[in-house]
Amino acid sequence: MTLQSRTTLDPRTPVLVGTGQTSERQGGVEPVDLMVRAARAAAADAGSTRLLELVDSVRVVGLLSWRYRDPGALVGARIGATVRHTGYSGNGGSTPQVLVNEAAEDIAAGRSDVVLIGGAESWRTRTKLRAQKLRPDWTVQDESVPAADILVTDVPMAAESERRIGLDRPSYVYPLFEQALRVSAGRSLEEHREVVGGLWSRFSKVAATNPNAWVQREYTAAEISTPSPDNRMISTPYTKLLNSNNMVDQSAVLLMCSVETATRLGIPQEKWVFPQSGTESHDTYAIAEREALDGSPAIRIAGARALDLAGIGLDEVAYVDVYSCFPSAVQVAAKELGLALDDPGRPLTVTGGLTFGGGPWNNYVSHSIATMATRLRESPGSYGLVTANSGYLTKHAMGVYRTEPPVGGFKRLDVQAEVDAQRTTRALLSYTGRASAESWTVVYGRDGSPERGFLAARTATGERTLAVSTDAEDLVTLAEVDIAGQQVSISEEGHFRFA
Repeated sequence: MTLQSRTTLDPRTPVLVGTGQTSERQGGVEPVDLMVRAARAAAADAGSTRLLELVDSVRVVGLLSWRYRDPGALVGARIGATVRHTGYSGNGGSTPQVLVNEAAEDIAAGRSDVVLIGGAESWRTRTKLRAQKLRPDWTVQDESVPAADILVTDVPMAAESERRIGLDRPSYVYPLFEQALRVSAGRSLEEHREVVGGLWSRFSKVAATNPNAWVQREYTAAEISTPSPDNRMISTPYTKLLNSNNMVDQSAVLLMCSVETATRLGIPQEKWVFPQSGTESHDTYAIAEREALDGSPAIRIAGARALDLAGIGLDEVAYVDVYSCFPSAVQVAAKELGLALDDPGRPLTVTGGLTFGGGPWNNYVSHSIATMATRLRESPGSYGLVTANSGYLTKHAMGVYRTEPPVGGFKRLDVQAEVDAQRTTRALLSYTGRASAESWTVVYGRDGSPERGFLAARTATGERTLAVSTDAEDLVTLAEVDIAGQQVSISEEGHFRFA
Protein backbone atom coordinates (compact mmCIF):
# COMPACT_ATOMS: atom_id res chain seq x y z
CA MET A 1 0.00 0.00 0.00
CA THR A 2 1.38 3.42 -0.91
CA LEU A 3 2.01 6.19 1.63
CA GLN A 4 -0.68 8.28 -0.04
CA SER A 5 -3.30 5.54 0.23
CA ARG A 6 -2.43 4.99 3.91
CA THR A 7 -3.00 8.63 4.77
CA THR A 8 -6.18 9.15 2.73
CA LEU A 9 -7.94 5.85 3.38
CA ASP A 10 -11.37 6.16 4.99
CA PRO A 11 -11.03 4.68 8.51
CA ARG A 12 -14.33 2.83 8.03
CA THR A 13 -13.01 0.94 4.98
CA PRO A 14 -13.75 -2.79 5.50
CA VAL A 15 -10.80 -5.15 5.34
CA LEU A 16 -10.33 -8.90 5.71
CA VAL A 17 -7.47 -9.33 8.18
CA GLY A 18 -7.55 -12.96 9.30
CA THR A 19 -8.55 -16.34 7.92
CA GLY A 20 -8.59 -19.74 9.56
CA GLN A 21 -9.30 -23.22 8.23
CA THR A 22 -9.46 -26.54 10.05
CA SER A 23 -9.85 -30.15 8.93
CA GLU A 24 -10.63 -32.61 11.73
CA ARG A 25 -9.65 -36.04 10.45
CA GLN A 26 -10.03 -37.89 13.75
CA GLY A 27 -13.66 -36.83 14.03
CA GLY A 28 -15.90 -36.32 17.04
CA VAL A 29 -15.67 -32.52 17.31
CA GLU A 30 -18.96 -30.61 17.14
CA PRO A 31 -19.40 -27.82 14.58
CA VAL A 32 -19.25 -24.83 16.95
CA ASP A 33 -15.97 -26.11 18.40
CA LEU A 34 -14.56 -26.52 14.90
CA MET A 35 -15.56 -22.89 14.30
CA VAL A 36 -13.81 -21.82 17.49
CA ARG A 37 -10.63 -23.56 16.32
CA ALA A 38 -10.87 -21.81 12.96
CA ALA A 39 -11.58 -18.47 14.65
CA ARG A 40 -8.47 -18.77 16.81
CA ALA A 41 -6.46 -19.72 13.74
CA ALA A 42 -7.83 -16.62 11.98
CA ALA A 43 -6.79 -14.38 14.87
CA ALA A 44 -3.32 -15.94 14.83
CA ASP A 45 -3.20 -15.38 11.08
CA ALA A 46 -3.97 -11.69 11.67
CA GLY A 47 -1.30 -11.54 14.35
CA SER A 48 -3.66 -10.10 16.97
CA THR A 49 -4.76 -11.95 20.09
CA ARG A 50 -7.14 -9.10 20.95
CA LEU A 51 -9.07 -9.32 17.69
CA LEU A 52 -11.41 -12.06 18.91
CA GLU A 53 -12.27 -10.12 22.08
CA LEU A 54 -13.48 -7.24 19.92
CA VAL A 55 -15.80 -9.28 17.70
CA ASP A 56 -19.19 -7.56 17.89
CA SER A 57 -21.04 -9.61 15.26
CA VAL A 58 -20.90 -13.35 14.54
CA ARG A 59 -22.53 -14.46 11.29
CA VAL A 60 -22.77 -18.21 10.81
CA VAL A 61 -23.33 -20.07 7.56
CA GLY A 62 -26.20 -22.56 7.85
CA LEU A 63 -25.18 -25.92 9.35
CA LEU A 64 -26.53 -29.34 8.41
CA SER A 65 -24.64 -31.71 10.71
CA TRP A 66 -26.14 -30.29 13.93
CA ARG A 67 -28.96 -27.92 14.85
CA TYR A 68 -28.36 -24.87 17.01
CA ARG A 69 -30.77 -22.05 17.72
CA ASP A 70 -27.94 -19.53 17.79
CA PRO A 71 -24.51 -20.98 16.99
CA GLY A 72 -23.03 -17.49 16.84
CA ALA A 73 -23.78 -16.94 20.53
CA LEU A 74 -21.93 -20.15 21.40
CA VAL A 75 -18.94 -19.21 19.26
CA GLY A 76 -18.87 -15.69 20.69
CA ALA A 77 -18.89 -16.97 24.27
CA ARG A 78 -16.17 -19.54 23.59
CA ILE A 79 -13.80 -17.01 22.01
CA GLY A 80 -14.34 -14.52 24.84
CA ALA A 81 -16.10 -11.85 22.79
CA THR A 82 -18.87 -9.50 23.87
CA VAL A 83 -21.10 -9.98 20.86
CA ARG A 84 -23.86 -7.46 20.16
CA HIS A 85 -25.33 -9.23 17.15
CA THR A 86 -25.55 -12.78 15.88
CA GLY A 87 -26.87 -13.97 12.56
CA TYR A 88 -27.53 -17.27 10.86
CA SER A 89 -28.29 -18.31 7.30
CA GLY A 90 -30.48 -20.73 5.48
CA ASN A 91 -29.11 -23.24 3.00
CA GLY A 92 -27.14 -22.19 -0.06
CA GLY A 93 -23.54 -22.28 -1.20
CA SER A 94 -23.56 -18.60 -2.16
CA THR A 95 -24.16 -17.58 1.47
CA PRO A 96 -20.54 -16.93 2.59
CA GLN A 97 -19.95 -14.39 -0.18
CA VAL A 98 -23.29 -12.72 0.55
CA LEU A 99 -22.31 -12.47 4.22
CA VAL A 100 -19.00 -10.86 3.25
CA ASN A 101 -20.84 -8.36 1.05
CA GLU A 102 -23.22 -7.51 3.90
CA ALA A 103 -20.45 -7.28 6.49
CA ALA A 104 -18.44 -4.94 4.27
CA GLU A 105 -21.42 -2.61 4.00
CA ASP A 106 -22.11 -2.78 7.74
CA ILE A 107 -18.51 -2.02 8.66
CA ALA A 108 -18.35 0.88 6.21
CA ALA A 109 -21.57 2.31 7.65
CA GLY A 110 -20.43 1.90 11.26
CA ARG A 111 -23.10 -0.67 12.14
CA SER A 112 -20.38 -3.22 13.00
CA ASP A 113 -16.66 -2.98 13.58
CA VAL A 114 -15.27 -6.51 13.91
CA VAL A 115 -17.25 -9.26 12.19
CA LEU A 116 -16.66 -13.00 12.34
CA ILE A 117 -18.06 -14.92 9.36
CA GLY A 118 -17.83 -18.66 9.04
CA GLY A 119 -19.28 -22.08 9.34
CA ALA A 120 -18.42 -25.69 10.03
CA GLU A 121 -19.63 -29.17 9.27
CA SER A 122 -18.97 -32.40 11.15
CA TRP A 123 -20.84 -34.40 8.52
CA ARG A 124 -18.32 -37.23 8.36
CA THR A 125 -18.65 -37.76 12.11
CA ARG A 126 -22.46 -37.58 12.06
CA THR A 127 -22.69 -40.04 9.17
CA LYS A 128 -20.49 -42.57 10.95
CA LEU A 129 -22.49 -42.21 14.17
CA ARG A 130 -25.82 -42.57 12.37
CA ALA A 131 -24.59 -45.81 10.83
CA GLN A 132 -24.04 -47.06 14.39
CA LYS A 133 -27.41 -45.63 15.52
CA LEU A 134 -25.58 -43.28 17.89
CA ARG A 135 -26.17 -39.61 18.66
CA PRO A 136 -23.26 -37.34 19.63
CA ASP A 137 -23.17 -35.61 22.99
CA TRP A 138 -22.98 -32.13 21.50
CA THR A 139 -24.33 -28.80 22.72
CA VAL A 140 -28.11 -28.46 22.76
CA GLN A 141 -29.71 -25.02 23.04
CA ASP A 142 -33.23 -25.23 24.41
CA GLU A 143 -36.21 -23.09 23.47
CA SER A 144 -35.25 -20.43 26.01
CA VAL A 145 -32.38 -19.38 23.72
CA PRO A 146 -33.59 -16.77 21.22
CA ALA A 147 -33.04 -17.85 17.63
CA ALA A 148 -30.43 -15.87 15.71
CA ASP A 149 -31.52 -13.43 13.03
CA ILE A 150 -31.82 -15.11 9.63
CA LEU A 151 -29.55 -13.07 7.37
CA VAL A 152 -29.90 -15.13 4.19
CA THR A 153 -32.93 -17.32 3.50
CA ASP A 154 -32.97 -20.84 2.04
CA VAL A 155 -32.59 -21.12 -1.70
CA PRO A 156 -35.71 -22.70 -3.28
CA MET A 157 -34.62 -26.16 -4.37
CA ALA A 158 -37.55 -27.74 -6.21
CA ALA A 159 -40.31 -26.35 -8.39
CA GLU A 160 -43.47 -28.40 -8.89
CA SER A 161 -42.28 -29.49 -12.34
CA GLU A 162 -39.28 -31.13 -10.62
CA ARG A 163 -41.04 -32.46 -7.51
CA ARG A 164 -43.70 -34.34 -9.43
CA ILE A 165 -41.11 -36.62 -11.06
CA GLY A 166 -38.67 -36.85 -8.12
CA LEU A 167 -35.99 -34.60 -9.65
CA ASP A 168 -35.09 -33.38 -6.21
CA ARG A 169 -31.34 -33.34 -5.58
CA PRO A 170 -28.17 -31.84 -7.06
CA SER A 171 -26.75 -35.21 -8.11
CA TYR A 172 -29.76 -35.58 -10.44
CA VAL A 173 -29.95 -32.01 -11.78
CA TYR A 174 -26.33 -31.05 -12.49
CA PRO A 175 -25.87 -34.05 -14.83
CA LEU A 176 -28.70 -32.60 -16.94
CA PHE A 177 -26.67 -29.41 -17.27
CA GLU A 178 -23.63 -31.52 -18.17
CA GLN A 179 -25.44 -33.32 -20.96
CA ALA A 180 -26.67 -29.98 -22.31
CA LEU A 181 -23.09 -28.69 -22.34
CA ARG A 182 -21.97 -31.75 -24.29
CA VAL A 183 -24.74 -31.43 -26.86
CA SER A 184 -24.05 -27.72 -27.30
CA ALA A 185 -20.33 -28.40 -27.80
CA GLY A 186 -21.04 -31.12 -30.39
CA ARG A 187 -18.95 -33.74 -28.57
CA SER A 188 -19.49 -37.47 -28.46
CA LEU A 189 -20.20 -39.11 -25.10
CA GLU A 190 -16.62 -40.37 -24.85
CA GLU A 191 -15.06 -37.08 -25.95
CA HIS A 192 -17.00 -35.22 -23.30
CA ARG A 193 -16.06 -37.71 -20.58
CA GLU A 194 -12.43 -36.96 -21.38
CA VAL A 195 -13.04 -33.21 -21.17
CA VAL A 196 -14.79 -33.49 -17.82
CA GLY A 197 -12.21 -35.89 -16.42
CA GLY A 198 -9.41 -33.57 -17.52
CA LEU A 199 -11.07 -30.57 -15.88
CA TRP A 200 -11.43 -32.38 -12.55
CA SER A 201 -7.90 -33.77 -12.81
CA ARG A 202 -6.61 -30.20 -12.96
CA PHE A 203 -8.68 -29.37 -9.87
CA SER A 204 -7.15 -32.33 -8.03
CA LYS A 205 -3.69 -31.06 -8.98
CA VAL A 206 -4.42 -27.79 -7.17
CA ALA A 207 -5.76 -29.66 -4.13
CA ALA A 208 -2.61 -31.78 -3.98
CA THR A 209 -0.62 -28.66 -3.01
CA ASN A 210 -3.29 -27.06 -0.80
CA PRO A 211 -2.50 -27.84 2.87
CA ASN A 212 -6.16 -27.26 3.80
CA ALA A 213 -7.61 -29.59 1.15
CA TRP A 214 -9.39 -32.69 2.37
CA VAL A 215 -8.01 -34.87 -0.46
CA GLN A 216 -4.41 -33.92 -1.19
CA ARG A 217 -3.81 -36.19 -4.14
CA GLU A 218 -3.64 -35.67 -7.90
CA TYR A 219 -5.87 -37.95 -9.99
CA THR A 220 -5.67 -38.67 -13.69
CA ALA A 221 -8.62 -37.90 -15.93
CA ALA A 222 -9.23 -41.61 -16.47
CA GLU A 223 -9.22 -42.35 -12.74
CA ILE A 224 -11.86 -39.69 -12.23
CA SER A 225 -14.24 -40.42 -15.10
CA THR A 226 -14.02 -44.24 -15.18
CA PRO A 227 -16.37 -46.17 -12.86
CA SER A 228 -14.68 -48.57 -10.44
CA PRO A 229 -15.50 -50.23 -7.10
CA ASP A 230 -14.19 -47.14 -5.28
CA ASN A 231 -15.60 -44.69 -7.81
CA ARG A 232 -19.10 -45.86 -8.62
CA MET A 233 -21.36 -44.19 -11.13
CA ILE A 234 -23.81 -41.84 -9.41
CA SER A 235 -25.72 -40.24 -12.31
CA THR A 236 -24.39 -40.30 -15.86
CA PRO A 237 -21.86 -39.03 -16.69
CA TYR A 238 -20.82 -38.37 -13.08
CA THR A 239 -18.89 -40.89 -11.04
CA LYS A 240 -18.39 -40.36 -7.31
CA LEU A 241 -15.21 -38.35 -7.98
CA LEU A 242 -17.22 -35.95 -10.13
CA ASN A 243 -19.55 -35.11 -7.22
CA SER A 244 -19.07 -32.72 -4.33
CA ASN A 245 -17.48 -34.42 -1.32
CA ASN A 246 -19.49 -33.61 1.80
CA MET A 247 -17.97 -36.44 3.86
CA VAL A 248 -15.72 -34.02 5.71
CA ASP A 249 -15.31 -32.39 9.12
CA GLN A 250 -14.15 -28.90 8.17
CA SER A 251 -14.46 -25.29 9.25
CA ALA A 252 -13.41 -21.91 7.89
CA VAL A 253 -13.66 -18.48 9.51
CA LEU A 254 -13.08 -14.98 8.13
CA LEU A 255 -12.35 -11.99 10.38
CA MET A 256 -13.23 -8.58 8.97
CA CYS A 257 -12.91 -5.17 10.59
CA SER A 258 -12.49 -1.50 9.80
CA VAL A 259 -9.12 -0.13 8.75
CA GLU A 260 -9.25 2.03 11.87
CA THR A 261 -9.44 -1.02 14.12
CA ALA A 262 -6.86 -2.96 12.11
CA THR A 263 -4.48 -0.03 12.53
CA ARG A 264 -5.19 0.36 16.24
CA LEU A 265 -4.52 -3.34 16.84
CA GLY A 266 -1.28 -3.18 14.90
CA ILE A 267 -2.34 -5.81 12.37
CA PRO A 268 0.41 -5.78 9.72
CA GLN A 269 -0.72 -4.24 6.46
CA GLU A 270 0.69 -7.18 4.53
CA LYS A 271 -2.19 -9.17 6.07
CA TRP A 272 -4.87 -6.81 4.76
CA VAL A 273 -7.10 -8.00 1.91
CA PHE A 274 -9.80 -5.61 0.74
CA PRO A 275 -13.16 -6.65 -0.68
CA GLN A 276 -13.42 -4.51 -3.80
CA SER A 277 -16.94 -5.29 -4.97
CA GLY A 278 -19.77 -7.76 -4.55
CA THR A 279 -22.82 -8.64 -6.62
CA GLU A 280 -25.79 -10.98 -6.24
CA SER A 281 -28.48 -12.39 -8.50
CA HIS A 282 -30.46 -15.52 -9.28
CA ASP A 283 -31.59 -17.47 -12.31
CA THR A 284 -35.13 -18.85 -12.51
CA TYR A 285 -35.94 -21.01 -9.51
CA ALA A 286 -37.58 -23.60 -11.78
CA ILE A 287 -34.89 -25.17 -13.96
CA ALA A 288 -37.48 -25.99 -16.63
CA GLU A 289 -38.02 -22.25 -17.18
CA ARG A 290 -34.42 -21.48 -18.09
CA GLU A 291 -33.68 -20.39 -21.61
CA ALA A 292 -30.82 -22.89 -21.88
CA LEU A 293 -29.71 -25.65 -19.53
CA ASP A 294 -26.06 -24.92 -20.32
CA GLY A 295 -26.24 -21.21 -19.52
CA SER A 296 -26.72 -18.73 -16.69
CA PRO A 297 -27.63 -15.11 -17.42
CA ALA A 298 -27.30 -14.40 -13.69
CA ILE A 299 -23.66 -15.52 -13.61
CA ARG A 300 -22.86 -13.58 -16.77
CA ILE A 301 -24.41 -10.35 -15.53
CA ALA A 302 -23.32 -10.60 -11.89
CA GLY A 303 -19.76 -11.42 -12.91
CA ALA A 304 -19.54 -8.56 -15.40
CA ARG A 305 -20.97 -6.06 -12.93
CA ALA A 306 -18.62 -7.18 -10.14
CA LEU A 307 -15.66 -6.50 -12.42
CA ASP A 308 -17.17 -3.19 -13.54
CA LEU A 309 -17.63 -2.08 -9.93
CA ALA A 310 -14.01 -2.97 -9.21
CA GLY A 311 -12.95 -0.98 -12.26
CA ILE A 312 -11.15 -3.86 -13.96
CA GLY A 313 -11.45 -6.27 -16.86
CA LEU A 314 -11.26 -10.04 -16.69
CA ASP A 315 -7.69 -10.00 -18.02
CA GLU A 316 -6.62 -8.15 -14.86
CA VAL A 317 -7.82 -10.97 -12.59
CA ALA A 318 -4.86 -13.13 -11.56
CA TYR A 319 -6.67 -15.70 -9.39
CA VAL A 320 -10.10 -17.28 -9.72
CA ASP A 321 -12.14 -19.68 -7.66
CA VAL A 322 -15.23 -20.84 -9.54
CA TYR A 323 -17.84 -22.63 -7.45
CA SER A 324 -17.32 -26.29 -8.20
CA CYS A 325 -19.96 -28.58 -6.74
CA PHE A 326 -20.06 -30.41 -10.09
CA PRO A 327 -18.13 -29.99 -13.36
CA SER A 328 -21.16 -28.51 -15.12
CA ALA A 329 -21.27 -25.66 -12.59
CA VAL A 330 -17.68 -24.78 -13.46
CA GLN A 331 -18.17 -25.05 -17.21
CA VAL A 332 -21.31 -22.91 -17.26
CA ALA A 333 -19.69 -20.23 -15.11
CA ALA A 334 -16.48 -20.27 -17.15
CA LYS A 335 -18.45 -19.88 -20.38
CA GLU A 336 -20.54 -17.02 -19.01
CA LEU A 337 -17.55 -15.20 -17.50
CA GLY A 338 -15.22 -15.76 -20.46
CA LEU A 339 -12.74 -17.96 -18.60
CA ALA A 340 -10.73 -20.71 -20.31
CA LEU A 341 -11.18 -24.18 -18.85
CA ASP A 342 -7.55 -25.16 -19.29
CA ASP A 343 -5.40 -22.06 -18.75
CA PRO A 344 -2.35 -23.29 -16.79
CA GLY A 345 -1.57 -19.72 -15.78
CA ARG A 346 -4.98 -19.17 -14.22
CA PRO A 347 -6.60 -22.36 -12.87
CA LEU A 348 -10.30 -22.12 -12.09
CA THR A 349 -9.76 -22.99 -8.42
CA VAL A 350 -7.43 -21.98 -5.62
CA THR A 351 -8.58 -24.77 -3.28
CA GLY A 352 -9.07 -27.82 -5.48
CA GLY A 353 -12.85 -27.49 -5.44
CA LEU A 354 -15.62 -29.23 -3.53
CA THR A 355 -14.56 -32.75 -4.52
CA PHE A 356 -10.93 -32.51 -3.45
CA GLY A 357 -10.64 -29.35 -1.36
CA GLY A 358 -13.74 -30.47 0.51
CA GLY A 359 -17.45 -29.78 0.21
CA PRO A 360 -18.72 -28.86 3.70
CA TRP A 361 -22.22 -28.18 2.41
CA ASN A 362 -23.01 -24.43 2.56
CA ASN A 363 -19.61 -23.31 3.82
CA TYR A 364 -17.23 -24.12 0.95
CA VAL A 365 -16.94 -20.49 -0.15
CA SER A 366 -15.62 -19.48 3.27
CA HIS A 367 -12.72 -21.81 2.45
CA SER A 368 -12.30 -20.40 -1.05
CA ILE A 369 -12.25 -16.80 0.23
CA ALA A 370 -9.73 -17.76 2.93
CA THR A 371 -7.48 -19.46 0.39
CA MET A 372 -7.91 -16.57 -2.05
CA ALA A 373 -6.70 -14.18 0.66
CA THR A 374 -3.54 -16.26 1.04
CA ARG A 375 -2.88 -16.19 -2.70
CA LEU A 376 -3.37 -12.43 -2.87
CA ARG A 377 -1.04 -11.80 0.06
CA GLU A 378 1.58 -13.82 -1.81
CA SER A 379 1.06 -11.62 -4.87
CA PRO A 380 0.41 -8.08 -3.57
CA GLY A 381 -1.62 -5.87 -5.88
CA SER A 382 -3.20 -8.78 -7.78
CA TYR A 383 -6.95 -9.20 -8.13
CA GLY A 384 -8.90 -12.32 -7.20
CA LEU A 385 -12.44 -13.30 -8.22
CA VAL A 386 -14.60 -15.65 -6.14
CA THR A 387 -17.89 -17.01 -7.49
CA ALA A 388 -20.53 -18.68 -5.32
CA ASN A 389 -23.60 -20.72 -6.21
CA SER A 390 -26.70 -21.98 -4.40
CA GLY A 391 -29.21 -24.58 -5.46
CA TYR A 392 -29.19 -25.76 -9.07
CA LEU A 393 -27.08 -22.96 -10.53
CA THR A 394 -29.81 -20.82 -8.99
CA LYS A 395 -28.53 -18.07 -6.67
CA HIS A 396 -25.17 -16.47 -7.29
CA ALA A 397 -22.80 -14.13 -5.49
CA MET A 398 -19.53 -12.68 -6.74
CA GLY A 399 -16.66 -11.07 -4.90
CA VAL A 400 -13.54 -9.27 -6.12
CA TYR A 401 -10.59 -9.02 -3.71
CA ARG A 402 -7.21 -7.27 -3.64
CA THR A 403 -4.50 -6.26 -1.17
CA GLU A 404 -4.95 -2.61 -2.20
CA PRO A 405 -8.00 -0.62 -1.05
CA PRO A 406 -10.81 -0.13 -3.57
CA VAL A 407 -11.00 3.24 -5.28
CA GLY A 408 -14.10 4.95 -3.93
CA GLY A 409 -14.71 2.25 -1.33
CA PHE A 410 -16.39 -1.15 -1.41
CA LYS A 411 -19.30 -1.36 -3.85
CA ARG A 412 -22.20 -3.82 -3.83
CA LEU A 413 -24.99 -4.30 -6.34
CA ASP A 414 -28.01 -6.56 -6.69
CA VAL A 415 -28.35 -7.07 -10.45
CA GLN A 416 -31.64 -8.98 -10.36
CA ALA A 417 -33.60 -6.43 -12.38
CA GLU A 418 -31.18 -6.87 -15.27
CA VAL A 419 -31.33 -10.67 -14.98
CA ASP A 420 -35.13 -10.64 -14.90
CA ALA A 421 -35.15 -8.89 -18.28
CA GLN A 422 -33.50 -11.91 -19.94
CA ARG A 423 -35.45 -14.48 -21.94
CA THR A 424 -36.83 -17.59 -20.26
CA THR A 425 -38.63 -20.71 -21.48
CA ARG A 426 -42.23 -21.67 -20.95
CA ALA A 427 -42.33 -24.79 -18.77
CA LEU A 428 -45.19 -27.27 -19.00
CA LEU A 429 -46.10 -28.89 -15.70
CA SER A 430 -48.19 -31.51 -17.45
CA TYR A 431 -47.77 -32.58 -21.06
CA THR A 432 -48.99 -35.51 -23.12
CA GLY A 433 -47.53 -36.31 -26.50
CA ARG A 434 -44.30 -36.39 -28.44
CA ALA A 435 -41.28 -34.24 -27.66
CA SER A 436 -37.62 -33.96 -28.61
CA ALA A 437 -34.92 -35.08 -26.14
CA GLU A 438 -32.87 -32.10 -24.94
CA SER A 439 -30.90 -33.48 -21.98
CA TRP A 440 -30.94 -36.57 -19.78
CA THR A 441 -29.23 -38.60 -17.08
CA VAL A 442 -29.44 -42.10 -15.59
CA VAL A 443 -29.32 -42.49 -11.81
CA TYR A 444 -27.56 -45.58 -10.41
CA GLY A 445 -28.00 -47.41 -7.13
CA ARG A 446 -25.19 -48.39 -4.80
CA ASP A 447 -25.16 -51.85 -6.36
CA GLY A 448 -24.29 -50.33 -9.74
CA SER A 449 -27.64 -50.94 -11.40
CA PRO A 450 -29.60 -48.15 -13.13
CA GLU A 451 -32.66 -47.07 -11.13
CA ARG A 452 -34.30 -44.28 -13.12
CA GLY A 453 -33.71 -41.81 -15.90
CA PHE A 454 -34.59 -38.13 -16.02
CA LEU A 455 -35.24 -36.26 -19.24
CA ALA A 456 -35.66 -32.65 -20.31
CA ALA A 457 -37.52 -32.41 -23.60
CA ARG A 458 -38.81 -29.74 -25.95
CA THR A 459 -42.22 -29.76 -27.57
CA ALA A 460 -42.69 -28.90 -31.23
CA THR A 461 -43.57 -25.34 -30.21
CA GLY A 462 -40.50 -24.88 -27.98
CA GLU A 463 -41.87 -25.41 -24.47
CA ARG A 464 -39.86 -27.55 -22.05
CA THR A 465 -41.18 -30.46 -20.03
CA LEU A 466 -39.46 -32.78 -17.57
CA ALA A 467 -40.08 -36.52 -17.39
CA VAL A 468 -38.86 -39.73 -15.75
CA SER A 469 -38.55 -43.39 -16.73
CA THR A 470 -37.81 -46.61 -14.85
CA ASP A 471 -38.07 -48.88 -17.88
CA ALA A 472 -34.96 -51.09 -17.94
CA GLU A 473 -34.59 -51.07 -21.72
CA ASP A 474 -34.95 -47.30 -21.94
CA LEU A 475 -32.39 -46.81 -19.15
CA VAL A 476 -29.80 -48.79 -21.11
CA THR A 477 -30.45 -46.59 -24.13
CA LEU A 478 -30.17 -43.41 -22.05
CA ALA A 479 -26.86 -44.53 -20.57
CA GLU A 480 -25.20 -45.65 -23.79
CA VAL A 481 -26.70 -43.73 -26.71
CA ASP A 482 -26.62 -40.08 -27.70
CA ILE A 483 -30.36 -39.42 -27.98
CA ALA A 484 -30.17 -35.64 -28.51
CA GLY A 485 -33.11 -34.61 -30.68
CA GLN A 486 -34.68 -38.07 -30.61
CA GLN A 487 -38.46 -38.28 -30.25
CA VAL A 488 -39.97 -39.54 -27.01
CA SER A 489 -43.56 -40.05 -25.88
CA ILE A 490 -44.53 -38.42 -22.59
CA SER A 491 -47.58 -39.30 -20.50
CA GLU A 492 -49.70 -36.93 -18.46
CA GLU A 493 -48.09 -38.34 -15.28
CA GLY A 494 -44.64 -37.31 -16.50
CA HIS A 495 -43.32 -40.69 -17.64
CA PHE A 496 -41.54 -41.08 -20.96
CA ARG A 497 -40.83 -43.87 -23.43
CA PHE A 498 -38.94 -43.76 -26.69
CA ALA A 499 -41.35 -43.13 -29.53
